Order: sequence, then structure tokens, then C-alpha cells
Amino acid sequence: MIDSEIQENVAGKIPVKGHTLEELIQIISELGEKPFRAKQIYNGLYANRYESWEEFSTIGKDLKEKLKEKFTLSSISVAKHLKSVDGTQKFTFESVPGSGKEFESVWIPSGDGGRKTICISSQIGCTLNCKFCATAKLPYMGNLKAGEIIDQILQVEKIVGDRATNIVFMGMGEPMHNYFNVMRAAELLHDGEALGMGAKRITISTSGVVNGIRRFIENKEPYNLAISLNHPDPNGRKEIMDIEEKFALPELLDAALEYTKVLRRRITFEYVMIPGVNMSAEDAKKLVKIARRLDCKINVIPLNTEFHGWRRPTDQEIDEFLRHLEPAGVPILNRRSPGKDINGACGMLAAKS
Repeated sequence: MIDSEIQENVAGKIPVKGHTLEELIQIISELGEKPFRAKQIYNGLYANRYESWEEFSTIGKDLKEKLKEKFTLSSISVAKHLKSVDGTQKFTFESVPGSGKEFESVWIPSGDGGRKTICISSQIGCTLNCKFCATAKLPYMGNLKAGEIIDQILQVEKIVGDRATNIVFMGMGEPMHNYFNVMRAAELLHDGEALGMGAKRITISTSGVVNGIRRFIENKEPYNLAISLNHPDPNGRKEIMDIEEKFALPELLDAALEYTKVLRRRITFEYVMIPGVNMSAEDAKKLVKIARRLDCKINVIPLNTEFHGWRRPTDQEIDEFLRHLEPAGVPILNRRSPGKDINGACGMLAAKS
């Protein structure tokens, strides 16, 4: 039987996107066909990106009819497409047109055009309530299936007419609360017979779901891991991120240290800068202490929303905060805010455009 996590009928049919090669072999066998047909479907679906059964030229007419009867190649649909003055593009998708269940992805090209990142979503809404994030204002409406996650990449690349160099699971939702589908999608993205992207170009983000991080370590997942830290003090973090109530900062940092030691990879800390909340000299001193504990880099991000009377830091405030972080001796990157004019920057997904 096909895994229940990816069974979702569309007009009485099962979406074929999101299936692994092993599952396609099982499907083909149940249809009375030889296993090599599954490889043809797998390559056509992901590597060749076919969108209709007619495009599978190596598959006979009889098998195509069997597949058409039980499975659909239908894609998620674009409800809205916005373009920023800086080249960023935001896509609002729906799995079922008119359902109101929307999720967003962002195409983010670098200024020199060398790096092309797609930021993808893992949930419709979110299970958490980070106070600086627009997605947290939405009701949680469910996990995205692996096929819906991977299809964000296929659809964005098709529309922009280019291929991404990097994929980040940093859109709507908490990836670790949809672990099965996120890792299945990452596997398809990484597999050389599917989309073929290197593991070092795939980043899974989490707000600090410690049991998910430990599962990530135990499974020896080959992808990069980023933690949305946002405050170096447990009490301060609790004020802006409700996940601190379940997974305390010391426990989270222990898991981060384990990741760097067991998997021998550098971890990334994401830090949204909020004046008057987490940018004091004392905050910087505590963040430096954390950074010195383990192999990490820090991505600082100016606040992009205006909830709770908070404001975006000035350039002077950012420069001062960065100077305080210099003693950490780790790579520090100011991610700035590409796509802010279309509500496509960090923390803005699901904000009205």
C-alpha cells in the first residue's frame, strides 16, 4: 500500500508527485508492470519535469491509460504572483483552487545573479506563534504533502525560467512539525535521479523543535540546519517565541552542539533584530558567548513587520550591534530584506500585499 501520508484524492485520483522511486515500483508492480517502468516515470516526473502523461514517450499507451485512471499529475495552482523592484518574486499557491488554503514561496536572486534561492513553505499557516512573524497571525490549516512541497520548486522554476542554486525550508510553517513530508521532499530534491541538488545547498530551518533536531541528527540527514534563535536569553526569548515554553534555550543549544559534533557541520543561527527587544550590548554579549560554544555562523535579519509597536532597526543600530558581535569570531551575515516591497521578506509571508 502507498504510504498514508501521501494519499490525497483529487477528483478520485492520487497525486503522483511526492512518491519515491521505491513507492513507484510498488505502484507499477500492482498494475502488473515491470519495475523499470517506475524508473521511467520517476525520471520523467522529476528530472524531465513532465506535466502530462503524453510526455512520457517511453511508456506504452496501455500503461498510460492505467496511470491516467488512478493517478493525477495535477500541480498546485498559482493564486498570485508578485515581482519586487530588486528581482525577488513571491508566489501564492493553492493546492485546490478556491479553497482558501494558501501558502507562499519566494524566488530570491542575488545581486550578481550567481545565487538563486527559493524559500519554500512546509505548512499552511503555522503551529507556532512567533510574535514578529506574519504567518503566526494566520490559523494553522494543515501540513503540506511532500508533493506540494516539491511542486513549489517545480512551479517557481518553470515560471521564472531559471533553476535555483539553493533551497531553504524557511517559508510558512515549522518544518520539524512536518518532519516526514519535509524530509521526503528534501530526499527527492537531493536525489541525483530526481532533482539532483547537492545536500549542502538545501537548508532545513526550525524555531527550535529539539526532538526534531535530535531526530535529524539520529537519521544523519545530510542537509544544512538553521535555528531561528532571535534572543540569547531564555526569558527574553520566551517573550517573543512561544516555543521556548516547550523547548528551553539551554536544551536547544545542547542539541545544536550535538549537531555540530556528531554530523561535523556548522550550524546557522537566524537572528531577527528588534530594537529595544534583542539588540542591547548585553544581548550581543550573551549571543557572543553562545557563538563561542560551537561551530556556527549567524545570519542577522532586520525586523520586517510592525507588530506590537516594534520597528525596523536603523542602519546605525545594525552597525553598532554587529560591532558588538565581532568578538564571537564567527561568520556574520546581514541578510537585509529582499522582497520587502511585496511582503516577501523574512517574517512577512502571508502579510497582505
